[in-house]
Amino acid sequence: MIRILVIEDDASVLDNLEDILTLENFQVFTARNGREGVDMALRQLPDLVVCDVMMPEMDGYAVVKCLREEPATKTIPFIFLTAKAERLDYREGMESGADDYVTKPFRPQELINAIEVRLARHASLMQPYHDETQRSTNLSKQLKDSTELANIKENLLDQLSQDLREPLSNVNLALHMLGKAQTDAERERYLSILRQEYAREMRLLKDVANLREMVTAENLQVLQKFNLLRKQD
Repeated sequence: MIRILVIEDDASVLDNLEDILTLENFQVFTARNGREGVDMALRQLPDLVVCDVMMPEMDGYAVVKCLREEPATKTIPFIFLTAKAERLDYREGMESGADDYVTKPFRPQELINAIEVRLARHASLMQPYHDETQRSTNLSKQLKDSTELANIKENLLDQLSQDLREPLSNVNLALHMLGKAQTDAERERYLSILRQEYAREMRLLKDVANLREMVTAENLQVLQKFNLLRKQD
């Protein structure tokens, strides 16, 4: 739901504006003077601000200047409401940082149109920023996945090295004993050990090769979900 802050010191006008905007399915926040409005804007970060010009404590010009100086509110669309219709007043409002100017008295649809135009324009201006943010997010994820893949493949090589040590040790031992064998039965026994350890080593190499083929960016999360791979920190 789009959130709109209305800053107006006239209670009857404020209530009327709140009713109009609520009927249009906007979420409305209200403030009764400029200083309260600035505080409310910084807390709520609305999608758009509608503000009277002539108010006690802090007028509308000061409000928009304050909001434009704050990083969190500097791009929020800002519409002035005022009974002052002189060209100089309009220019001052625009130079202060306002985006539009609606003169009292106004028809409800006139205000709604102004709000919709400013929201659409703001969305259009912000789209490249959102696209760039999404690209940066995607790039960061790809980089993270690439790092995880590199770490996992390194771990596979480490595990392969450890798993191959045992059959290689057995092979070396069997070869040593084969050289010392004195009977055909002893030689056959150690040859059988060599054949078994060779087959075991081939199975290990095949399993590791198959597992490495599974470790891709596309199925990394699936492998981690089913604990087929230890998730990297």
